[in-house]
Amino acid sequence: MFKHVFLTGAPGVGKTTLVQKTCDVMTSSGVSLEGFYTQEVREGGHRVGFDVVTLSGERGHLSRIRGKTGTVSGVRELTVGQYIVDLPSFEKLALPLFKTVDSTGNRKLLVIDEIGKMELFSQAFLRGVRQTLDRPSCCVLGTIPLPKGKPLVLVEEIRTRADVRSSQD
Repeated sequence: MFKHVFLTGAPGVGKTTLVQKTCDVMTSSGVSLEGFYTQEVREGGHRVGFDVVTLSGERGHLSRIRGKTGTVSGVRELTVGQYIVDLPSFEKLALPLFKTVDSTGNRKLLVIDEIGKMELFSQAFLRGVRQTLDRPSCCVLGTIPLPKGKPLVLVEEIRTRADVRSSQD
């Protein structure tokens, strides 16, 4: 029996859209959900970054293209390709979701879209994902990237867990 479900596929195939539609159906059926999804940010038809959006509607930066973000001078930039990751903004929204799941004895579904390079800069996020996957009272619906280049340790851990069903789009 699989307790957690992770979608994997190439960028742009619809993983986030499927997660959002699933959340809509589950919420209308009375299922208790917590979590977040990532959303492209576009200006003038061009992608300039990504935001993290909680299922309760809070929104913050996950990343922006250099020059499209207010980075603090003298602080080491965390980058993935052309994007600068806004770790404080991401953690401010994502980390409390793990505590919310902790605070109830009821079975909960935690939505994590996605567990990728940008999110994995956060050690607290890594710990939260691992603890949540091991928690008996919580199920996870998430997305992970296709294996490409150097493996992401947490993503490979997830992919090989006995209680995870990973399906490619």
